[in-house]
Amino acid sequence: MASLNRVYLVGNLTRDPEVKYLPDGTPVADLRLAVSETYRSRASGEQVETTCYVDVVVWRKQAEACGQYLSKGSPILVEGKLHLDEWEAQDGGKRSKLRVRAQRVQFLSRPPKNAEFADGSAPGNSSEGQPMSGPAVDNAGAQDSAGTVSPAGGENLGDDDNLPF
Repeated sequence: MASLNRVYLVGNLTRDPEVKYLPDGTPVADLRLAVSETYRSRASGEQVETTCYVDVVVWRKQAEACGQYLSKGSPILVEGKLHLDEWEAQDGGKRSKLRVRAQRVQFLSRPPKNAEFADGSAPGNSSEGQPMSGPAVDNAGAQDSAGTVSPAGGENLGDDDNLPF
């Protein structure tokens, strides 16, 4: 039987990214994303807004970029996989948490004017005229001139025509 584990989310950060380093020096960032949905209630006909809060874990260069350029309220697009983290608490009980393991984070707002990206480029210098202000960096670190990412598999995930929304 075939299976698929792919998540696309667009929302705003509820707090500043928390970047930590593993003993081997690998950076890891924890993000909390608020994803809102608006719909019309059948009973009252009024607009109703609900918000889903999602924990996201980001690794390597991408984690460092998130820590450097994002802050509470920043709008981002996250592409990744659902992952169930399980551990044993201090009281001996088993705990679990469903999180998104990011494979790509795209910044959807402009960074400060004096910001400089890791590749040395300045914000707004995209040759493609993309509305996205910052580079997208996947865990492999491959990026093209338009700020889109090609993962290790070679497929271009930056093509807006392939987004499910």
